[in-house]
Amino acid sequence: MAGNITRYDPLSMMDTDLDDWFKGFFLRPISLQGQPSLQIKMDVSENDKAYKVRAEIPGVKKEDIAVNIDEKQVAISAEVKEEKEKKDGEKVVHKERYYGNVFRSFTLPQDVDEKAAQAHYEDGVLELTLPKRPASKAKQLTIS
Repeated sequence: MAGNITRYDPLSMMDTDLDDWFKGFFLRPISLQGQPSLQIKMDVSENDKAYKVRAEIPGVKKEDIAVNIDEKQVAISAEVKEEKEKKDGEKVVHKERYYGNVFRSFTLPQDVDEKAAQAHYEDGVLELTLPKRPASKAKQLTIS
């Protein structure tokens, strides 16, 4: 009688159990002073001429957003300001909204033409058009 031989790995079951135990354990970012942290979530795409960035920064006025470009490096920072308006007799029972500064930077594969770059902010989404700077051709020196 011929049968299939299967390899038994006693540690494989342990890996699954440990994965289940740790699942969700490290998913939440560390928050400071009891406030949840705000992350700038974004999508980056490209075509032959430019990179397109769509970054979600809800609850921020466009005046409170800064974008810095240094060759391939792009940095987005924003300040989420707390609303100070309270009505008489009103008290906060629960607070989850984040107030403070957020920052995100990333490096692109090719230099950006910062002079031709454009930014547009609407409905909590920052859209960047970052034209690619033509790659400079390497020059070979003649040795004399």
